[in-house]
Amino acid sequence: MARPLRIEYEGAVYHITSRGNARQDIFLDDQDRLSFLTVLGDVVARYNWGCHAYCLMPNHYHPLIETPEANLSCGMRQLNGVYTQAFNRRHNRVGHLLQGRYKAILVEKESYLLELARYVGLNPVRAKLVRHPRAWRWNSYRAMAGEEKVPEFLTVHLILSQFHKDRDRAIREYHKFVKAGLGVKVWDELRAGVIMGTERFVHQLEPLLRDKLSTLEIPRRERLVGRPTLEELFSRIKGRSDRNERIYEAVRVYGYGLKEVGDALGLHYSTVSVIAGKVGEAKKRKN
Repeated sequence: MARPLRIEYEGAVYHITSRGNARQDIFLDDQDRLSFLTVLGDVVARYNWGCHAYCLMPNHYHPLIETPEANLSCGMRQLNGVYTQAFNRRHNRVGHLLQGRYKAILVEKESYLLELARYVGLNPVRAKLVRHPRAWRWNSYRAMAGEEKVPEFLTVHLILSQFHKDRDRAIREYHKFVKAGLGVKVWDELRAGVIMGTERFVHQLEPLLRDKLSTLEIPRRERLVGRPTLEELFSRIKGRSDRNERIYEAVRVYGYGLKEVGDALGLHYSTVSVIAGKVGEAKKRKN
């Protein structure tokens, strides 16, 4: 099974989704929900995370997490592992509670943090569990809106500061913003299933994405989200040797088709195949 792409760096922000194994409920009552929030609070403190929003649904949960120390995977293992142990002990169960691979969408904070925070808050409304997010006890909406005490693990100032420096005014604007979000199709802007950000943001991630390109276990559309265009690859070629090296990279590293590369260079696809093969063999001999 292909494993999801994980991009970790200091200060990264993620929209996380972790679901019950075989779609089973992961919270059977309020005690389970309180237990999960306790574990989440411990993980936020231990790994120095920022939690900007959260929502617990019957068979999955959504937090919006910032990682100042590039430690998402470590923290998620702790969160899912400790909660699963607590759930199984309480309900006399064994085995997996959660799907093995949580989904982590990397979020460009400057452009999409507010939109994702709104999406998280509106989850129970979209699922038709309640008519207004304040009616769902198990999300961050009421704390963000000043209607209940803010949990120690929840950071509200970053979201509210986007609306106004005066807290009361910010809360009023936050109410309006969330209310206007029901018809918004958030995921239309998603890139390759793993990145919510502008082209500039993706370009900034290219050095990190490049390290993932050769990992075949990662789904192809995710591996190749940050690859350069053929125009970029073949600009300013310095001689035949340089051209052949770039042909190899285009085909073997970045996953472009032989015909695509051939059309870009005015070569037959069979010629592209031969060149990529020869460069590959030369690299093997050197290694």
